[in-house]
Amino acid sequence: MAVATLNSNESLTKPLLVSAGGHALVLVFLLASFHQHFRGEPWGGPGGGAIQVSVVRNLPGVPLPRPPVVAEGRVATETPGLHPSQEKKAEPQPEERAQEIPRFGEEPRKQTAPTRKEDRPTFLSPGAIPSSGGGPVALPYSSFQMGGAEGGMSFGSGGAFGSRYPWYVESVRRRISSNWLLSTVDPYVKWAPRAVITFEILRNGTIVNTQVLQSSGVASVDRSALRAIHDSSPLERLPSDYTGEVVAVEFWFDFRRPEGKP
Repeated sequence: MAVATLNSNESLTKPLLVSAGGHALVLVFLLASFHQHFRGEPWGGPGGGAIQVSVVRNLPGVPLPRPPVVAEGRVATETPGLHPSQEKKAEPQPEERAQEIPRFGEEPRKQTAPTRKEDRPTFLSPGAIPSSGGGPVALPYSSFQMGGAEGGMSFGSGGAFGSRYPWYVESVRRRISSNWLLSTVDPYVKWAPRAVITFEILRNGTIVNTQVLQSSGVASVDRSALRAIHDSSPLERLPSDYTGEVVAVEFWFDFRRPEGKP
């Protein structure tokens, strides 16, 4: 019986050793595989720096996201100020004119724009002498002295005759100046406003149509000027190359009596 028991124990020892060796190999393999995957210090080790985690109700100091809030837009209203607001003036709109419907068989009329008249400035020629007492439009005059008066004459429209025939104008001036005498004016008259007299000269030199265009206001002065013109007729004949039959003359003078003469 003792021999049988010993043999049975020896037969079990060998399988147990093989089984223990196999488990040891498996354990070594598992440890080697864990060592390759985790090459650091595991959590909770001496050098791992373990962190303690606990449950709290809220996190102080950490802003939590808020749901987006949509603000309703408000309409801007004007508030009353110290000064009244300026009213906007409405721009004038062009008036719409009704277009006339053309009748059957008639051609439509073309609308023409209204012509705009421009004011043209008037220019005086260099020889023009303005009138101090109103009177006619200033024309180019040839000035001269006649006794105690200063005067001038204009021949033709715009003075073209005088610029073309200055010798004839000079002969008329000498003739009328010689016939105007201070003795024909009242001695108490010292001066008189401007007088303007017009007349015409025919081709044969006769003076006609003598008229006082602007009176000096002193009867003796006007009569003296008219007498000097009448006594000068007839004048020299008009120039032969002058194509007109008559030439109009405008004569003006300002009477001034020299000091010391009656």
